[in-house]
Amino acid sequence: MVDYEKYDALALADLVRRGEVSPGELLDEALKRVDERNPKLNAVVWENRELSRKLIGDGLPDGPFKGVPLLVKDSGMPVTGFVSTNGCRFFEGARQIADSELTSRMREAGFVFAGMTASPEFGMNITTEARLYGSPTRNPWNLEHSAGGSSGGSSAAVAAGIVPMAAASDGAGSIRIPASACGLFGLKPSRGRVPAGPKKGEGLAGLASYHAVSRTVRDSAAMLDALGGADLGAPYAAPSRENGFLEATRREPGRLRIGLVEAAPNGTPVDEQVLAAIRETARLCESLGHHVEATTLPNIDYEQQAGIFKLLIGISALGAVEARSAILGRQPLHDELEPMTWEAMEYASKRSALDYSKIVALAHALGRKHAEHMLAFDALLTPTLQHPPAMLGTLASPSMTFDEMFTHHAGHISFLSLANAAGVPAMTVPLAWSAEDLPIGSHFVGAFGQEQMLFSLAAQLEESKPWFDRRPPLATQG
Repeated sequence: MVDYEKYDALALADLVRRGEVSPGELLDEALKRVDERNPKLNAVVWENRELSRKLIGDGLPDGPFKGVPLLVKDSGMPVTGFVSTNGCRFFEGARQIADSELTSRMREAGFVFAGMTASPEFGMNITTEARLYGSPTRNPWNLEHSAGGSSGGSSAAVAAGIVPMAAASDGAGSIRIPASACGLFGLKPSRGRVPAGPKKGEGLAGLASYHAVSRTVRDSAAMLDALGGADLGAPYAAPSRENGFLEATRREPGRLRIGLVEAAPNGTPVDEQVLAAIRETARLCESLGHHVEATTLPNIDYEQQAGIFKLLIGISALGAVEARSAILGRQPLHDELEPMTWEAMEYASKRSALDYSKIVALAHALGRKHAEHMLAFDALLTPTLQHPPAMLGTLASPSMTFDEMFTHHAGHISFLSLANAAGVPAMTVPLAWSAEDLPIGSHFVGAFGQEQMLFSLAAQLEESKPWFDRRPPLATQG
């Protein structure tokens, strides 16, 4: 067997194509690492090895990732025969009877589904410490620190070398937060780029996007080529692009106008190590021929913006619980939902249709403000997280109320949610590490539909300052 962790997903698929390794051998390598490393991480929370091996035995499509093991987030990504719980006790044992369009496209790309990864209950937190799983998901760089959320399990598993790429989603930073915390590349696509069907047309009123976290830029780009495009009956779609996203990683981006944003939009502090990291990234961009100038994010009311997410998160949880109640024929017991979920649902249930209409209109207005601001820039450069990865237990607490969670989190992730409200692409690039050897991501935001430009820039940064061989201690241990 080849040295599994020296290859990204596309390279592993190429080895399969050339007959140098079999899909079964790759799955065995991934499962071996689950056995060795996951007890320390708690990143992979459900698997059925017999079912995964059956996928190989039944024959794999000849897609770009044929034979590569893939882990899927335990929230909103149903795979036929898998159990998906949304990180919630009320959904324990919820076996899926069909793929979504998203996971169907992953299947057609040739992936071998190897298991589900941890997520906070209903993706409601920026750390992955769901009560359902018994213990938190830990950061491979330091097991006392958070892997981020809500795609924390996926990010921890990739950073630990279990798989080269894992599926993820982003409703308010949930791809970019854990990718930054775990030293990975993570891109949130434009609104409508990746399908949400067939059971819904959009997630969180269009604020949520689906994609992946990966060790290399090209894997992410090829994944978006495989996933992108409207599904049948989609209410809208992002504009198509000629030549695709993987091809964009092979082209120079040209001289870009990059706006450097250092001040958090809500006025909360940014750690000095984080500021030093993005300033270094700005200098790197200048050395590559790009024009960088200081700017700010569009002038918006951050409290109003937070209100968008409060209502949409509560509505999403309420809808999911009502659907599960209909299946089970009963309402959830008190201990089957976390206290935060009960509060979020109560908050949403007291809002009116007019309230919902207003917050959707506000999200659209933010999108227009962002579009106008981006007339002067090709991309904005900001911190991803305002601090290096947090200690476990500091971002989630049973005693923290729904309102307190939003206030507390506002000091960590305030640069991220505008991209969701505006529906634009954004990425975190792992270019720096703290004095404690914890990852610090650099965050780039583009205009609507400009993923190709971001991938081209990311590939240029990756070539200039490679990160692939920089691995956490856990990835080199049994």
